[in-house]
Amino acid sequence: MKIPDYIKNIIEKLENAGFEAFIVGGCVRDLLLDKLPKDWDITTNTLPEQMLTVFPDAKYENIFGTVLFPIKNDKGETEQIIEITTYRSEQGYSDRRHPDEIKFEKKLDKDLERRDFTINAMAIKQFSIFNFQFSIKETKEIYLDNEKYLLIDLFGGEKDIEKKIIRAVGEPIDRFKEDALRMMRAVRFACQLNFTIEPKTQRAIIKMAGGIKYISNERIRDELIKILSSNKAYEGIIMLHELKLLQYILPELERGIGVDQNRHHIYTVFQHSVLSLKHTPSQDWRVRLASLLHDVAKPQTKKLINNEYTFYNHDIVGAKMVKKIMQRLKFSNNDLEKVVGLIKNHMFYYNVGEVTEASVRRLIVKTGEENLKDLIDLRVADRLGSGVPKAKPYKLRHLEYMMEKVRHDPISVKMLKINGDDLIVLLKISPSPKIGAILDVLLSEVIEDPKLNDKSFLNNRSLELNKLDLNQLRQQAKEKIEKKKIDDDQEIKNEFYV
Repeated sequence: MKIPDYIKNIIEKLENAGFEAFIVGGCVRDLLLDKLPKDWDITTNTLPEQMLTVFPDAKYENIFGTVLFPIKNDKGETEQIIEITTYRSEQGYSDRRHPDEIKFEKKLDKDLERRDFTINAMAIKQFSIFNFQFSIKETKEIYLDNEKYLLIDLFGGEKDIEKKIIRAVGEPIDRFKEDALRMMRAVRFACQLNFTIEPKTQRAIIKMAGGIKYISNERIRDELIKILSSNKAYEGIIMLHELKLLQYILPELERGIGVDQNRHHIYTVFQHSVLSLKHTPSQDWRVRLASLLHDVAKPQTKKLINNEYTFYNHDIVGAKMVKKIMQRLKFSNNDLEKVVGLIKNHMFYYNVGEVTEASVRRLIVKTGEENLKDLIDLRVADRLGSGVPKAKPYKLRHLEYMMEKVRHDPISVKMLKINGDDLIVLLKISPSPKIGAILDVLLSEVIEDPKLNDKSFLNNRSLELNKLDLNQLRQQAKEKIEKKKIDDDQEIKNEFYV
C-alpha cells in the first residue's frame, strides 16, 4: 500500500525544520492490513505555533494541539484536510468524555500511551527521512510498496493484528474511564475487521458498561450506524448485549428477551429480532435497523386470546416507538422517516389469489416506490428470522412481478393527465386548497382504474367534483383511502398477526 507523496512531504518538512513527525493511529493499522486509509493523521513534537511557521496555510483553532493542513489541487482548491497533532498526554476525565487537562509532550511514547487500542497505537515513518537519534526500543523495519519504514509499536499492536484481537492499551478500565465510547468502538472495530475482543478488555467493558450513559447520543448513533453497516452487524448487536451495553443503547429491544410468541415463531421476540437482522438481504444500515426493531412493540401489545398470543397493532405502536428511539439518538429526519415507514408498513398483506393491480398500486402509494424493495427485504428478513426455511416464497416473487407490471401506471398527482393549472382554467377558480382536493380524488379513482387517466374524462369528472365544497372533497378522498385500509387491515388480522 503506497503512502501519498503529500503525507511524506509534510513529514519531511517537519524533519527538515528540526522536529520529529510520524504517521500515527488508525491509518497505520489500515496499512498493516493492506487497506487504503480513509484518513491520514500525523503526530509531531512540534508545538502548534511552530507548525504554523512551517505551514503558513494551516489553521489552529482548538485546545488539543491539532493543526489542520489543507491539501490543494492544481486549481488551488482544497481537496483534503490533514490533521497534524502535537504529542500530548491527557489527565482527568470528570465527564467521562473529555480530558480535564491536556499536556503537550516531547516524546512519542507519551502520545501513544493515551490511545484506545493497541492496533491504533502504532506509528511509522519512512527511513529516507529518518534523520534524528531515536530513543524508543520497540521498533521494527517494515516495507510498504517496496519502501522501507520504521514501525514504532510499544504495545504489541502488530501481533494483535496478526491474531485478530482488539486489546486496550495498558489497563482497559482506565481507557474506558477516559472515554466510555471506547467500549462501543471496541465492538465496532471487531465487526469491521472481523476481530475478537480479548477477555480482559471484555471484562472491563462489562464492568464499566454503565459509563456509556454519559456519552452524547450523537456519538452513540454514529457508532451504531458503523456497526450496522459492517459485515458483522448481527454479531455486533449480540456483542453489545453480552457486554451489557445494549441495555443502555436500545433498552426497548432488550425488553423482548424471554417474550414468547405464537405458533408462527419458534423464537422469543429478542431472538427473532436479532435473527431478522442477521438475515436482512440489504446492505443499507437503515433497512437493517428496521429489521432489528420491526417487532419492538410486541412485548407491550402481547395478549392471550383463545389460547393464542396476538400482537395487534404492534406495527403501528412499533413505528411510534422507533420514532422516539431515533429522535433520542438524534438521527436525521430523512433516516427516521425511512426506518419508521418500513416498520409501520412491514405487515402489508399480499395474497396471490386476491391481489389486484389496483391493490399493488395502493401499496406503492402507501409505502413509496423507493421503499418497496427495502420492504420486501424486510419481509424476507422477518420470515427467515422466524425460522421459516424459504426466504422468498411465491407470494413475494409474485409481488415483485406485479410491481414491475404496474410500475408505469399513475400513482401520484404528477402522473395525472391534468394538473392544477388546467383546473384553474377549466373551473374558472383561483388557486386554492380545493384544487389539491380535487386532484386527490381524481388520483384515488385513477389508481383503481388507470384507464381513467384520460384528459377528457378527468375534465368532466373535475367539473362534477367542483360542485362539492372543500370538506366534502376531502371526506370523499378520505373515505376511499380508509375503506381500503380497513379492508387490508382486516385481511391481515384474519390471516394472522405475528
